[in-house]
Amino acid sequence: MATVTVSTKFQIVIPKKFREALRIQPGQKIQILEYEGRLEFIPVKPMKTLRGSIKGMNTTVERDADRV
Repeated sequence: MATVTVSTKFQIVIPKKFREALRIQPGQKIQILEYEGRLEFIPVKPMKTLRGSIKGMNTTVERDADRV
């Protein structure tokens, strides 16, 4: 577990191992959510990088009649 320090301007530095694991680049946008007393950081990725990410997804789930 890594620990970061909040600066007087309420800034933090994301540790290198996490930046590399999530492929975060300088200037990239990151969404922040508060969930059950913790913060979750979600990198915003360009739509082009998401192409094909749900290939093979099972679309045969049962749907309500008003949702077809």
